[in-house]
Amino acid sequence: RIVNQIRRDHRSVALIIVAPVIVMSLVGFSFSDQRGVLDRVAPALMAVFAMFFTFILTGVSFLRERSHGTLERLLTTPVGRLDILVGYLLGFLIFATLQSVVILLFTIFALQVDYRGDLWQIFVLLMLLTVVAVNLGIFISTFARNEFQVVQFIPIILAPQIFLSGVILPVEQMPGYFQAIARVLPLRYAVDGLRGIMLDGQALGDVAVEVAALTAFAIILLCLAAMTVRRT
Repeated sequence: RIVNQIRRDHRSVALIIVAPVIVMSLVGFSFSDQRGVLDRVAPALMAVFAMFFTFILTGVSFLRERSHGTLERLLTTPVGRLDILVGYLLGFLIFATLQSVVILLFTIFALQVDYRGDLWQIFVLLMLLTVVAVNLGIFISTFARNEFQVVQFIPIILAPQIFLSGVILPVEQMPGYFQAIARVLPLRYAVDGLRGIMLDGQALGDVAVEVAALTAFAIILLCLAAMTVRRT
């Protein structure tokens, strides 16, 4: 049902494919005369855009499932809440994966960003962040009553992560209380992991802390969504 719903919605298709390409193209034009700078900021920008677009796609789509009454009907069946949400996760993940692949391939091949690590390892870490973003979108959408409210969560949920996860300023240079907050932000671990692989040539084993943290965030957010889904 999720696959058919999003596929029929042309706006969602545009969001999945066209929007990331346009945004990443603007990034490429902005750094056209500073290739070295683009290589350094590319890992963080990939993480930000993957999380941003996936969060919007999932949050709005899951809200529609609630508003159409589909989720309520599923909750009346013997299937558990966690099982239902895992099913939604898998459905959303199909399109979220496509979105992340578009961002990754466009950044590497169209923008010709230099990287040192293996491409498949970059993809694995980006997919972990995508799963986190899907679960975050599902969780946050349980508190929204319409699509506008989902958008209103962006400055509350995503903006602090962009400023405190080392995207703009290294976490180590921030005040101590901001560093403490950064420890509980999933984007921070995605940025650190992608930088380690793309800039330093590290493997997934070398960024095991970041991989473990993103996995834990994905599980925790899914469990929180299961606990709050009855709000509908």
